[in-house]
Amino acid sequence: MENKRKSLKKNQIVSFVITVVIVVVLNVIGSFVFTRFDLTSEKRYTLSPTTKDILNDLDDYVYFKVYLEGDFPAGFKKLRRETKEMLDEFRAYTKYIDYEFINPTESGNEAEIMETYKQLYQAGLNPTNLNVRNSDGSSKQMVIWPCALVSYRNNTEIAIDLLENQVGQSDEEALNASMQNLEFRLIDAVKKVTRLQKPNIAFIEGHGELGEQDVYDITRSLSQNYNVVRLEIGGRIDALIHRTQDTLRDVKAFPSYDAIVIAKPMQPFDEKDKFLIDQYIMHGGKVLWLVEPVYATMDSLQSQESTVGMEQDLNLDDMLFKYGVRLNRDLLLDLTCAALPVRTGQMGGQAQLEFFRWYYFPLLQAASGHPMVRNMNAIKADFVSSMDATTSANGIEQIPLLKTSDYTKVSGTPVFITLAMLRQTPDRRMFNAKGKTVAYLLKGSFTSLYANRIPQEIVDDQATDFMEESKPTAMIVVADGDLIRNQIDIRTRKPLPLGFDQYTQNTYANKEFIENAISYLVDGEGLIDIRSRELKVRLLDMTKISRERTQWQIVNTLVPIALIVALGFVMAFIRKKKYSKK
Repeated sequence: MENKRKSLKKNQIVSFVITVVIVVVLNVIGSFVFTRFDLTSEKRYTLSPTTKDILNDLDDYVYFKVYLEGDFPAGFKKLRRETKEMLDEFRAYTKYIDYEFINPTESGNEAEIMETYKQLYQAGLNPTNLNVRNSDGSSKQMVIWPCALVSYRNNTEIAIDLLENQVGQSDEEALNASMQNLEFRLIDAVKKVTRLQKPNIAFIEGHGELGEQDVYDITRSLSQNYNVVRLEIGGRIDALIHRTQDTLRDVKAFPSYDAIVIAKPMQPFDEKDKFLIDQYIMHGGKVLWLVEPVYATMDSLQSQESTVGMEQDLNLDDMLFKYGVRLNRDLLLDLTCAALPVRTGQMGGQAQLEFFRWYYFPLLQAASGHPMVRNMNAIKADFVSSMDATTSANGIEQIPLLKTSDYTKVSGTPVFITLAMLRQTPDRRMFNAKGKTVAYLLKGSFTSLYANRIPQEIVDDQATDFMEESKPTAMIVVADGDLIRNQIDIRTRKPLPLGFDQYTQNTYANKEFIENAISYLVDGEGLIDIRSRELKVRLLDMTKISRERTQWQIVNTLVPIALIVALGFVMAFIRKKKYSKK
């Protein structure tokens, strides 16, 4: 008996030692080999390679101040949890991520809370007003800040919105879309705040393009992450390209700007400026074109009830056709459109306004699953034209980005535009054109418009450094110049945020689209591709929940009690039977 006890004790000691050795060995291996296991079906917690590369390149702390702390509805609690888990995922790959969650209303003092709100708003954060219904049927207003401030070293803090508001979506769907894009929003903030040198962006002028006030808001937003200037080419050969000379006296040319924006030109481009833009593209430059083949504005309808939309010649057709798109001389009317305020009277010294659907203001939607436009809110257009991809651009990938709805009408120029249509019921049979594409992404190696067209002495001149085929590059073409134009407040005459309609108080995704377009052109596909990740969202059937609420409440209350009682009877019966035999 004594030997048996000693043998058992020895075996226990051996088992304990083996367990300790295994744990130590695994920890030693783990210190040299890093791996994580994601058991979710959609790999929700697996970061993209681009995200990992950005995190691994950090050499100092990036600090997140997230204002999602407090007593929230369930959906925002879930957004808070997902945000924290994503930041924890970042920390698993680098020690240089730190964060804190802040409750803006923690003090409880009304004056201090309002001062905090003011500071957050001035920092660029946007609150969300919620009407929360209590269990007793009453409701209350809540102000929530689903936002964060991100800082790095002594750099200025940048603000990010964690909530994506989707027109036509329920609150739950919008929250789930926000959670799906968390990785992109957070790592995009890390990328921007850690840039040691900002990329250069130029708004081209000199051809009647939109003025500084018209693009004030998007310029201010882009200036947080880019050096933004306004540039008149003026036929200067060094306007868009700078040249360097190496030790062998070879001249090399490079784009002076990471991207240029051509926003609603109204005057024709001369051949010299076209040539310089063409060569800028050939040397790898990126362009965001916002051009209108048809001239039509609401200004013409301020003093009269009708006007005519006429085609305008910007001398860009041959250039864009060569690159891969053709802008059509038409205007698109869409039943899915924004509203137009019309003065219908006056009462008590105040103008009485009534809103009518204005079919020339279509609400654009994504034309493909490209990450630049995926999960994006509606975009407001203003007298937009259709465009087609051409077959002349060999090797160019032509990706549609934006389109109208499936209830579109195409009107060829000249187009008679009248406010009288506001008072008429539309003939839906006329709106039978399926979604028309109004924006394209073109990428690849473009052929110069001037290939085989200019004198040989210019080709051989090192000062021009003429190229017939471009380096791999990209451009975005939009057939609406007003897409980038912010409204001017009718009372203060100050610029309003891009995408905000002061009449209907709706905010459209124009600003997000422009920012995504510039980000894609400047930073390439790596970062924007994170938006293409699809995470399965398992939404609850709210109708079924409402209909079967009482049934499931009874089941969840009575079934566990019934199981416990039944188990008690079974155990008592077994115990009685066992001891009665003895």
